[in-house]
Amino acid sequence: MTQASDIVADLERLYNASVDRLKAALNRYISEGTPPSPEDRTDGSFAYPELRVTYRGGTDRNRPTPRRSFGRLVEEGEYRISVTRPAMFSRYLIEQLTFLIEDYDVEVHAVTGRQEIPFPYVLDPGHIAAMDQISVTELGRHFPATELAHIGDEIADGLWMSSDSTRPLALFDGLRTDFSLARLRHYTGTPVEHFQQYILFTNYHRYVDEFVRWAVDQLGEGSRFTGVSGAGGILVEAGDDTDRLLNDTSAWRRHQMPAYHLMAKDGSGITLVNIGVGPSNAKTITDHLAVLRPEAWLMIGHCGGLRPSQRIGDYVLAHAYLRDDHIMDDVLPPEIPIPAIAEVQLALARAAGTISGQSGDELKQRLRTGTIVTTDDRNWELRYSQSALRFSLSRAVGIDMESATLAAQGYRFRVPYGTLLCVSDKPLHGELKLPGQANLFYERAIAEHLKIGIETCEELRREGAKLHSRKLRAFNEPPFR
Repeated sequence: MTQASDIVADLERLYNASVDRLKAALNRYISEGTPPSPEDRTDGSFAYPELRVTYRGGTDRNRPTPRRSFGRLVEEGEYRISVTRPAMFSRYLIEQLTFLIEDYDVEVHAVTGRQEIPFPYVLDPGHIAAMDQISVTELGRHFPATELAHIGDEIADGLWMSSDSTRPLALFDGLRTDFSLARLRHYTGTPVEHFQQYILFTNYHRYVDEFVRWAVDQLGEGSRFTGVSGAGGILVEAGDDTDRLLNDTSAWRRHQMPAYHLMAKDGSGITLVNIGVGPSNAKTITDHLAVLRPEAWLMIGHCGGLRPSQRIGDYVLAHAYLRDDHIMDDVLPPEIPIPAIAEVQLALARAAGTISGQSGDELKQRLRTGTIVTTDDRNWELRYSQSALRFSLSRAVGIDMESATLAAQGYRFRVPYGTLLCVSDKPLHGELKLPGQANLFYERAIAEHLKIGIETCEELRREGAKLHSRKLRAFNEPPFR
């Protein structure tokens, strides 16, 4: 039987060979002015490797039809996808291929593909240093460049069409993945290799401070965690001086959405991203994080409480979203329901009880389940008379600017999602977020709230594959998760 690990090794060999040829051609052009010959562009010398799976129908007779939501083959035929950075994605690729190889009668091959690797994705410091003498436009005349017309989310959005009989094997091809990997490093200030499979989003910097303090305390002998990576390229390992990470206050000046990673060898650690305020940032970062195929992402931030019975510091567990963010309307119309993911909801509720030490009626007084409104208007209070009926009809209990966008993107990209917010003010009931009041709230609530998010990630990690709900899968899905 074909081994998935052997196929991934073939992908890595083909990819590395293409990158080496492209780099060598760039070096010749920069140093000698010699462009690559037309033959170099016709024989796949600069191409991504392609993963091909041929399915002729039927399953392994010794196994029942798999019940999981992914790793399933329904239609006979050939499935293809171009692949970038196979070594970085090896765990994911091996896992997905193993499901298909063990459960179905398939042939699997790694071959030279048809998509070329754009030159910006292989530039090294030497190339970049020479860019003041050679323009990007000039290089683009001789080398494969980033053609936006060939990069998109047609597969994820169900708009994929093909002129032949092949089907997509995964949601993202090599071009789309490389595009997002470059953007992730730009926005977050950390290497893409450091991102973990469980992702927390926040909209306040003080959560970052608390996360970094907690994360560095997890390092040491016997820990499954290997290091803490922070925006700006700071890496702390066990025994290192942690003050560099704790005292770095420049990340916000250099990076739009700084990320911090508590890393585990198998990638099952936790990443925290401070996405700032607004649905545009929320969509931007998740457009790119989706190519990493995380196990889950969770919003752990602040909201305005809309009910008079709520108190500052209470929690809101979102079980529905009223989408007034407008940022997603073209790709996911607002009338499309965004379901709550039961496994995530239960994990968040259990974690809230574990960390707060409360249960039963005591916890219910502090934790409310309900609808979250996500708006794109930071000053929504000034037009409340226009929104009051809509909020009332939705039975909303909280309002923010990111949660529904993050949930909609999770739904769109098949990434399990959830939201636990903390009430920071009650603008409809005279409790505004004044400076003194805000500071008292931060001191009391942030540590507990963040620990609930962390504990939820640990619960989901222990739950494993059951996390991936069928309600996130469409009728005609690519086999890979």
